[in-house]
Amino acid sequence: MIQCKDCELCEFGPNGQRAFRCDPFSNIKEPECIAKWQLLRLDMLVASYQGMLKWYDKMGPLQDKLFKYMEREVDSMDEAERWKLLEEDEEKPEDEEEGEGRNSED
Repeated sequence: MIQCKDCELCEFGPNGQRAFRCDPFSNIKEPECIAKWQLLRLDMLVASYQGMLKWYDKMGPLQDKLFKYMEREVDSMDEAERWKLLEEDEEKPEDEEEGEGRNSED
């Protein structure tokens, strides 16, 4: 099995980082290269998932603050509209009593 460092499709950057030019659909040299390529892709997937989790951890407190703020605003709106509901509740019993009286007279 050829090592990646000995392959012409592997290049090293200035900071020692490897750059792989192999494509699993066209220019793989050995069957083991596909397994290595899959491991590299899996590692990239895990790294991006961990980055997403870190971002969610940062956004969690902000999201909690937004929910609390929206809850206060909705409660404030409900409190401001409560007087309308109280007037409607007071009018309904009078209307219902008048309606009952009419039915009993007929």
